[in-house]
Amino acid sequence: MSHNLLAPAPRECGETPTGTSPNVALIRSAYRAFHARDVAALLATFAADVRWVHPDSMSVYDLGGTKHGHAGVREFLARVPGVLGGMLLDPQEFVESGDRVVVFGERFVTSLRGRTERLKFVHSWTLRDGKVTVMEDIFDTVLLQRLIEG
Repeated sequence: MSHNLLAPAPRECGETPTGTSPNVALIRSAYRAFHARDVAALLATFAADVRWVHPDSMSVYDLGGTKHGHAGVREFLARVPGVLGGMLLDPQEFVESGDRVVVFGERFVTSLRGRTERLKFVHSWTLRDGKVTVMEDIFDTVLLQRLIEG
C-alpha cells in the first residue's frame, strides 16, 4: 500500500470491545494494518494460501477476480495506486457466524483526479486456525468504475 493510498481513519476501527471473539479481533487487526499501510501486519493475519476475491468486472483495471497467496495480495495492493488516488475503509458492523465474519461498511474513494465518493461495501472474511483464508470484497462496481473513469 502506498503512502498516499489511505488517509488516517476518522475513528479507530480497531477498538476491540470487551467480549469480542478471536475471529472478530483478528479482522479488526487486519483493518488496523490496512489503515496503517502496514502490509506485513496485514499479511500476518492471512493464511499463506489466502484467496483475495474482488468482482470480476474490476479485471479491466487488473483489480478483479481472485488473487492467491501473499504474493497475489501484494500484487493487488501494488496495483491500486495506479487506478485510485486514495481509499479509506470505515468498517461499521461486524457479524460473526462460525468461521465467517461479515463486515458492513463504507469506503471513501478518491479518484486520480481528486474527486472523492462514498461507497458501501460488504467484506466476507473466512477464517481457519486463526488466519484469514478468504477475503471477498462486495460492492457496487458501476459506481467505482464511474469514479475511476470520471
